[in-house]
Amino acid sequence: MSSDEIKPNPPLEKRVLLLLVLGVSLALGWILLPFFGAILWGAIIALLFAPLYRWLLPRLKQRRTTAALLTLLAVLLIVVLPFALVTASLAREAALVYQHIQTGEWNPAQYLRSVFDALPAWMASLLNDFGFSDFDALQRRLVAALGQGSQFIATQAFSIGLNTFDFGANLVITLYLAFFLIRDGRGVAIAVRDAIPLAAEHKRELAGKFITVVRATVKGNLLVAAIQGLLGGLAFWYLGVGAALLWGVLMAFLSLLPAVGAALVWVPVAAFFVMTGAIGKGLGLVAYGVLVIGLVDNLLRPILVGKDTRMPDYLVMITTLGGMAVFGINGFVIGPAIAAMFIAVWHIYVVARASGEA
Repeated sequence: MSSDEIKPNPPLEKRVLLLLVLGVSLALGWILLPFFGAILWGAIIALLFAPLYRWLLPRLKQRRTTAALLTLLAVLLIVVLPFALVTASLAREAALVYQHIQTGEWNPAQYLRSVFDALPAWMASLLNDFGFSDFDALQRRLVAALGQGSQFIATQAFSIGLNTFDFGANLVITLYLAFFLIRDGRGVAIAVRDAIPLAAEHKRELAGKFITVVRATVKGNLLVAAIQGLLGGLAFWYLGVGAALLWGVLMAFLSLLPAVGAALVWVPVAAFFVMTGAIGKGLGLVAYGVLVIGLVDNLLRPILVGKDTRMPDYLVMITTLGGMAVFGINGFVIGPAIAAMFIAVWHIYVVARASGEA
């Protein structure tokens, strides 16, 4: 039988076409996987700065390329330049911490001995019950861990400057993609929307939910993290804690974890102050941490994140933690976004089933 005599089979053709679409989509995703982070943040930057682009467009007589370039310049000044300055300072401070530990200028073993000597008898007995009676061995392990940890921080911080190819390539890809998504993102969004085989109102609901959650999550979490890191770093500097910038950046990073993030840094420092006799500093840091740093998390995060996403605080927290466990730092965006899409899709399904469409 010749090819001209093969009878058309529309259902088979649809299945083959669907398999082809799925296959090439998976192949493209596999190819782009090494640049997942750069692509994600390029899209996020475009999404966050789209309002600025739309504001510039009529004022530049609809010159899309010029408006996109000016928007990208704003990204460089607001995001990239401050990040580069903080990273450079962090690298110097991390290296200094490691140098102090290596030379013995900072003696963690002595600090630990002071803390343990200040413990009440019942707590010392409790530590003994848990197998911490061999304090000398514990000291050696903790000092080694501190040295290795500081060396790791210094190495990682310096690698940003030394490994310029990887960092530079990802930065260029992020900004390059952000430029085109800022300029042509509307057309891309329309093409993706038209390709989804759903009713128009369902597509609008999904798109609106996704955009709202991503914007609220990124802006809210990063703003809360920056404020908590700044407040914590200033407090440590005022109290004379060494490497205040390093601790402030660490607090900002951990602040991405809702409720407990910054406290993972300032609580041990406050406990150290109390146990070494600096009770005023310790209690002052506790009060400052609870009433000032904690208030930022408890007050601003629900307003900036929970209110816009319209998701319960516990769901935002769980999905943020789960997202970071699976996707790393990018997970604080991906986790809540997946949760929001989960809720939206199930809402669409329930409504469609109730109306007899599903």
